[in-house]
Amino acid sequence: MDFRPVSENQVSAKNELDTLNDIHMSFFIALYNNEYRVAFRNGGSFNGQKRTAYFLADSVSESGNSSFYRFTEILNGKSRAYTDIIFSNDSLYMKVYTNHYNTLPAATPHMVWSAKLQDHTSAAPAIGYFDFPKKSMTRNFSSTFSGLTESIYYTLAGDPYPESGQPYLGQTTVNYSYSAGYTPDPNKKVILVVMTQPLFSGGIPLPANLKYRSRYVVLSSDDTGFLFNYMHPGTYYLYAFYDNDGNGTINSGDWISTGNSTFTLGDQGTVNASAQINLTIP
Repeated sequence: MDFRPVSENQVSAKNELDTLNDIHMSFFIALYNNEYRVAFRNGGSFNGQKRTAYFLADSVSESGNSSFYRFTEILNGKSRAYTDIIFSNDSLYMKVYTNHYNTLPAATPHMVWSAKLQDHTSAAPAIGYFDFPKKSMTRNFSSTFSGLTESIYYTLAGDPYPESGQPYLGQTTVNYSYSAGYTPDPNKKVILVVMTQPLFSGGIPLPANLKYRSRYVVLSSDDTGFLFNYMHPGTYYLYAFYDNDGNGTINSGDWISTGNSTFTLGDQGTVNASAQINLTIP
């Protein structure tokens, strides 16, 4: 996930798996019960169903090369849902717990996500632009959840900090096509990958640069376009992969776009980009 600052007091990342599943996570400073607290917004579409949850940090431990943060559901605390986030050297571990729509007496394990730091450079411009981080308020949650039973939303209505209200982010409409001689099977998939560094140099592939992936999505091979929204401003490289053998990975025999299709997205801007699948991987 491509986490970068979107203001002086907030970082966020948006990712898609396919057209029905995506996630947008933000960490920011909120005012609640006359205290400034670090808030965690975790929301997205899961099999096409929307859900957004808000948490506040209630436990922090920082020492040496490791740190621990616990974020709990704002109105009911750990009994409803909470997230543990652990940093250890260059690794991150996120452990999510929930009581499954209040059907259990206590929150139980729901999801585990682990990641390793791949790249410092992509976030550097935003860090410098905002002089991130600063101790200032992103949202005032003093009365936001009054009268509610939980700080979890299942529709876009009422969401106190929707994706559309997030600062700085823009959107990119991506289209792809097939060069002559390539006829796709509509039952197979295409993966669109947006990177912050090029995958090819003079026609030579640079597989080590795959660590610079910012966004990607899996589409049906006859879906010729996709909208990446809430995307960090910056310069990107777009590639399209056709999964010819249907194994879910890119390997010999699959088709790929070889041109470094480049685009630059501005602050809250919109841009179009395209790629053409034109090579069978040897």
